Amino acid sequence: MDRAKRKVSDSMVEQVFQVRPGHLNGANRLFGGQLMAWIDEVAGLVAVRHSKGNVVTASVDNLKFIRGAKQCDLIVLIGRITYVGNSSMEVRVDAYVEDPEGIRRPINRAYLTLVALNDEGTAPRTVPGLEIETESERAEWLAGERRKQLRLERRKEGF
Repeated sequence: MDRAKRKVSDSMVEQVFQVRPGHLNGANRLFGGQLMAWIDEVAGLVAVRHSKGNVVTASVDNLKFIRGAKQCDLIVLIGRITYVGNSSMEVRVDAYVEDPEGIRRPINRAYLTLVALNDEGTAPRTVPGLEIETESERAEWLAGERRKQLRLERRKEGF
């Protein structure tokens, strides 16, 4: 019997943060670690929505810094499921700086793998499948399959 499927749109998350003084590094730019924390938070929310339960971050495959952000900038993060396995989910999080007119400029893209856990948090559990509706979603799924293979190869090498 096939497991239930959910749409990408069912679990998408958009979250907005404002860069505050405590978020800055020594160069008065957004500290990369703070952005990483926000990205992990958004990815976790996407995975919780998709799996309808507790999750844990297993890995970060890619975290590409495109440009910086400064104090008072609005940071918009958009997360979406791109690929699912049995208990794992790949989530893409795009980060943007939004100007006062609402124009968004990309500052980061990340892919994270999260694993759904049982109620006790002691073992993985099966997640819903993913219903692919668009060519863009299909392209992300295929790229997610390739990234999964790369993760498996890296694990064999000890990474």
